[in-house]
Amino acid sequence: MNVFRLVKDVVIGRARNLSDASLFHKTSLVALLAWVGLGADGLSSSCYGPEAAFLALKDHHFLSLFVAAAVILTIVVICASYSQIIELFPSGGGGYLVASKLLSPTAGVVSGCALIGDYVLTIAISVASGTEALFSLLPPVWETVAYKTEFAAIGVILLSVVNLRGVKESVMLWMPVFFLFVVSFVFVIVYGVVTHLGELPEIARGVSSDVTTTSSSLGAWGLVMVILRAYSSGAGTFTGIEAVSNSLSSLREPRVQTGKRTMIYMGASLSFVAAGLLLTYLLYHVTPVAGKTLNAVLLEQMTATWPAWLGKGFVIAALVSSAALLFIAAQTGFLGGPRVLANMAVDRWMPTRFATLSDRLVTQNGVLLMGVAALLVILGTRASMDMLIVLYSINVFITFCLSQLGMVRHWWQVRAAKAGWQKKILINGVGLMLTSGILVSLCIVKFDEGGWATLLVTGLLVGVSFWVRGHYRHIQKRLHRLNELVAAAMADDAIVVEKKPAPCDPNARTAVFLVNGFNGLGLHTLLAVVRMFPKVYQNFVFVQVGVLDAGNFKGADEVENLRAYSQKQVEKFVGYMSKRGFHAEAHCALGTDIVDEAAKLCVGIAEKFPQAQFFAGQLVFKDESFVTRWLHNHTVFELQRRLYQNGRAMLILPIQV
Repeated sequence: MNVFRLVKDVVIGRARNLSDASLFHKTSLVALLAWVGLGADGLSSSCYGPEAAFLALKDHHFLSLFVAAAVILTIVVICASYSQIIELFPSGGGGYLVASKLLSPTAGVVSGCALIGDYVLTIAISVASGTEALFSLLPPVWETVAYKTEFAAIGVILLSVVNLRGVKESVMLWMPVFFLFVVSFVFVIVYGVVTHLGELPEIARGVSSDVTTTSSSLGAWGLVMVILRAYSSGAGTFTGIEAVSNSLSSLREPRVQTGKRTMIYMGASLSFVAAGLLLTYLLYHVTPVAGKTLNAVLLEQMTATWPAWLGKGFVIAALVSSAALLFIAAQTGFLGGPRVLANMAVDRWMPTRFATLSDRLVTQNGVLLMGVAALLVILGTRASMDMLIVLYSINVFITFCLSQLGMVRHWWQVRAAKAGWQKKILINGVGLMLTSGILVSLCIVKFDEGGWATLLVTGLLVGVSFWVRGHYRHIQKRLHRLNELVAAAMADDAIVVEKKPAPCDPNARTAVFLVNGFNGLGLHTLLAVVRMFPKVYQNFVFVQVGVLDAGNFKGADEVENLRAYSQKQVEKFVGYMSKRGFHAEAHCALGTDIVDEAAKLCVGIAEKFPQAQFFAGQLVFKDESFVTRWLHNHTVFELQRRLYQNGRAMLILPIQV
């Protein structure tokens, strides 16, 4: 165990100290770091988004300026609309929470499942694209599918491990590469435009000529359709913008201001790079070259007249930073995906274990699931970019549409009480039209090419979510009869003749109960022990661990609220038994791991009360299976094992539901 702990501390890091007053400050992201961790996905799309749009125009390249204008408009509208979402939902949740609260829980599930699929594909396509970019710099002998697939798979595994250390640590690791890319491509665009200012009139004439030629041969609607086709082909450019609102709980206080500032950074950088590259392609008359990206062709043409050492060095630096940025873009999937899973788990649409935090305060199960899913996608597609691009983009626009629709509905409903609602509904209304138009075009264009697979998998995930929710609701109904004990106990408490609590006798027989709130399960266990062992125990000790998870780990105030709530709940047991003449104590702790914290408390209790006997209740299902075991925790069995190792006995009382 010590060896395992040592390896874990080295690879993942030591456990966070929950008593550290500056904990949230240390683990949260300022706007600049959030831009790196959450904005890399959108910015990395400039490695393939503008190229896809430019190539879709075929012989009408000058129309790319209209596409560039549409790209800027779309980014501005989406960023503005998501800034409004951040204001309305300052605790985070993004598209899942917006659709759930403003439309319906069903719409929220669809939005959440679509986002989960999108984040898995974000990891897969980012790693695969980065791998392809790196291998393009290597000798042809390395250009084998097997090597690429293995390299991409290793990349996913390493990124998973890095993200288990924590959000801030994983972001800090990539900062230098991120800013190398930003500086490189800002220079490329500015240098390209400044050195070709004299060609701008020629560009204007080319645009006019393309408009005239296309409209005369295809008609006005044909011209519009050519532009729209190219615009939708580059739709991957807009993915990742929603990540800030999904991961708002990771940002530094004040979170709303930090989130909105991050949106500005993301929108400005993405608009400049994506639209700037489309313009620079025109200025350099870039044409496709087999085996090279348009960005690589552009860089080679730009540096052709430079000194050889300088030109070659700049091209390598820019392309390597592009490849590395694509790996960084996978961070968005590892940050946003587990957050969505955690939010859905809190609402019981996903197994509750996805809401738990590791001792590094990371949604560890979510990170592992995203990594495993992305790894399966990489292996299943053999890291093929052609196949992954087909699967990409559709899901995120499902979420975009539902979020915009929910916001439009909200502003309309509060129009009588909200000043300035017209401006807000206009922003979200335009966003709804843009995103729904892109979604429809993507589904039509990509459906037969493999887009049906994305929709099928998302539909299956939605079905699983409804099954999980149904299971939890069924169990909750069956537990309702247990909770009737609470009302009965309170009624009995009101009429019982109060006795003076007995003094504490450490050497007397002591019953120690592991409880989780003053509920039917805890009372059933307590009353069962009193009934089975009448007049045996003189001392009653109640242990409760307040569990920090993604639902309550949102700030220092929330942590203190959890501590106070846990203490209040366990004190109810103390009052119940004290009133009946027994000595009773409450021991409470806070942590991410129930077993670790409870074991520490139990060791201290056992030292104080040598004749302590530990008790806990455990739900038992008639038709227990691997699925039911996975949907419910079995921490009492792990705690029992830990106590046995320390020479202490623990009796688990089965409670059948």
